Amino acid sequence: MALTLYNTLSRKKEPFAPLDPARVRVYVCGPTVYDYAHIGNARPVIVFDVLFRLLRHLYGPDHVTYVRNITDVDDKINARAAKDYPGLPLNEAIGQVTRKTADQFHADMAALGALPPTVEPRATEHIGEMRTMIDRLIANGCAYVAEDHVLFHVAAMPDYGRLSGRPLDEMVAGARVEVAPFKRDPMDFVLWKPSKPGEPSWASPGGIETPGRPGWHIECSAMAAAHLGEVFDIHGGGIDLVFPHHENEIAQSRCAHGTQVMANVWMHNGFLQVEGEKMSKSLGNFITVHDLLTGWHGYAWPGEALRLNMLRTHYRQPLDWTFVGLDDAHRTLWEWYGDVEGAELAPTAPDSVLDALSDDLNTPKVIAELHKLHGAGHFEGLRAALGLLGFSGERGKIERVRQDGAGEAGANAADAAAVDALIAARNAARTAKDFTEADRIRGKLEAMGIILKDAKDPKTGELVTHWEAAR
Repeated sequence: MALTLYNTLSRKKEPFAPLDPARVRVYVCGPTVYDYAHIGNARPVIVFDVLFRLLRHLYGPDHVTYVRNITDVDDKINARAAKDYPGLPLNEAIGQVTRKTADQFHADMAALGALPPTVEPRATEHIGEMRTMIDRLIANGCAYVAEDHVLFHVAAMPDYGRLSGRPLDEMVAGARVEVAPFKRDPMDFVLWKPSKPGEPSWASPGGIETPGRPGWHIECSAMAAAHLGEVFDIHGGGIDLVFPHHENEIAQSRCAHGTQVMANVWMHNGFLQVEGEKMSKSLGNFITVHDLLTGWHGYAWPGEALRLNMLRTHYRQPLDWTFVGLDDAHRTLWEWYGDVEGAELAPTAPDSVLDALSDDLNTPKVIAELHKLHGAGHFEGLRAALGLLGFSGERGKIERVRQDGAGEAGANAADAAAVDALIAARNAARTAKDFTEADRIRGKLEAMGIILKDAKDPKTGELVTHWEAAR
């Protein structure tokens, strides 16, 4: 089946045809490195990792370039640096924050099974390209200098708003635009601004004598062009970036390069909420990937469980993140690992799985196909499809970590030796064909919060029972 992708720009699914099959090019907006990545940040990383893997399968690993940037100049970074390192000069403190946060982001995303991008440019490494692009926009009348700022003049882009599908007057009414007396139009946005004392600063474009720093939107345009060219195949990100970030990227890139498009396909993943509510620190449901990997209220989960839980909802749909769903994803992995332990798995997925992936990354259908394969005893497709089962069948890699001080309920209060003794008694009852007693013991274990998984040892053929704690 040919690959089809939903294009936000055209609002329909379209057959994917790369500009150059020998160099398929993808850009995805990456993190602003000032804090741990939360689960909403993780969704586009996982979604576009699946796309990256699929494109590598279809066109060859050496023929796909995936660029995901790091934003390392931003007001939030400055504020965090001043707060965390008050005794250091601001620029030195910023370096500490961005290095530490970027390293943590890489570790967390690797734990989710995400491949590193082909190129990971940093905004501060591309200031020269940003200045060049801004000067070009000034020269062709699409941008102007005002009070040491450079602003893009939205009126210079006749079809501004095409990506978001909203007319300009509606965007003005609904947008939180920065009010400034030097703007020609309220929708005009900043390409460059003067730096405050102590902040990172560079020589300004447009003949401005005051040192400054770039606006957010121009950063991605410059980095994408530097690594992928003026027009490339796919631009991705979260649905929250459609307006204003991606709309502004398109405007400044097209006007600077004189092209009809910036990217041929625009892909956006849907919003994420937690237990039916918007994620926010005020509601106490602001969850970072690091929290879930290392301990959230006494429990930790493997990265693969987070990944599978994320992929059970189609990427374009809103995702309601629940702990019941996370536990269910974990149990599924537990079962799959139990059946593939010690087995040699094929490096590619079967056609039914690839067909589902090729239909606009239909991961719910992929997972349904994997369940069918599992139920039929065909395990060879389980590893290759979604970046799962990547730990050579080591069941221990997916066991939940029970944290010290996790509370007294359920399995946290259960003594491991007592659990093992009950399992041994159950197995003895099964051997004696006393299934009533075996079922009674299993019920007692379930009441204690213990999940059992029976499997045959692949070497001896004997029944082996593994257990884990329910959340």
